[in-house]
Amino acid sequence: MPSRISDAFRAYPVDLQSNKHLDFSSLRELPDSHAWPSSRDDYPSSDPCSSELVPVIDLNDPNALALVGHACKTWGIFQVTNHGISKSLLGNMESRARSLFSLPVQQKLKAARSPEGISGYGVARISSFFPKLMWSEGFTIVGSPLEHARQLWPQEYNKFCDVVEEYEKELNRLAAKLMWLTLGALGIVKEDVKWAGPKGDFKGANGALQLNSYPACPDPDRAMGLAAHTDSTLLTILYQDSTSGLQVRREGVGWVTVPPVPGALVINVGDLLHILSNGSYQSVLHRAIVNRSSHRLSIAYLYGPPSSAQISPLSKLLEPNHPPLYRPVTWPEYLGTKAKHFNEALSSVRLCAPLNGFVDMNDLNRVKVG
Repeated sequence: MPSRISDAFRAYPVDLQSNKHLDFSSLRELPDSHAWPSSRDDYPSSDPCSSELVPVIDLNDPNALALVGHACKTWGIFQVTNHGISKSLLGNMESRARSLFSLPVQQKLKAARSPEGISGYGVARISSFFPKLMWSEGFTIVGSPLEHARQLWPQEYNKFCDVVEEYEKELNRLAAKLMWLTLGALGIVKEDVKWAGPKGDFKGANGALQLNSYPACPDPDRAMGLAAHTDSTLLTILYQDSTSGLQVRREGVGWVTVPPVPGALVINVGDLLHILSNGSYQSVLHRAIVNRSSHRLSIAYLYGPPSSAQISPLSKLLEPNHPPLYRPVTWPEYLGTKAKHFNEALSSVRLCAPLNGFVDMNDLNRVKVG
């Protein structure tokens, strides 16, 4: 059983070398390796003018606690404003990410992620679950980015590292605040979450930064930026630039676009928060699509518990007719499960069937892939 995040990835190496030399900027036609004949047709997309709009919550709103809880239960995703992350820091992080992805392919490959690795440049690890490749590239940061940054910018690596360090520090602070909003809406207090630490500051929590680049695509209707998946996190905090592309699966509606809101950050519930809430909060299925004319960039902060923390449904949420639905699991263990079962991972750690009409909506939304 893996005890650290890195161990989970080493246990399930992924060979993605077939895509390592692809230069998106040089392609004028969509190669067969990236052509998804039904990429947009698995569920219809909702009308962008419909009433199905992802909630936007002002964290300074006196009702923020209730609004966050409602969004987690009904959507599994929401956007936040007045989150405390400065506009200049967001701009600096976007600028550094763009400078990375604008490097020549051979330069980026100097910081390539190894098949069993977790950090570095490469394509999405979930690519191994699909017969076609995705129209995107990424750069993952777990711990210090120094080693890889030196490969990319031998003389100026500190410019990148300094911004990343500040960004991760601020996002970690925001993540802790958001955790208490989500848990507080369920009536959970600091004494109920032992692994949050004596001060309730989630000291020892883990975080990873995922930079995503979605180049303009010559045939976007047959391409996929990032295939449908749920996150293996407690929650994910996403910065997206001004180009649309993120979509979430809405039960009974289809795919709903999460439009960029200037200055806002997107928050989505991950699998571990779904488990912690005993299914009350929905781990949302989401994907990224691409377009013909614009390059899109997003930056995801993947937030999880301390590696040794056993995540299971909180006892305060359990009742005779609402038993625990999931067995205890650590984040490294769950990452290993996800690497093996992908979108069936939650089902694989489930304990029992719903009782007395209690329905875990995530089971209804589960997508079989492979």
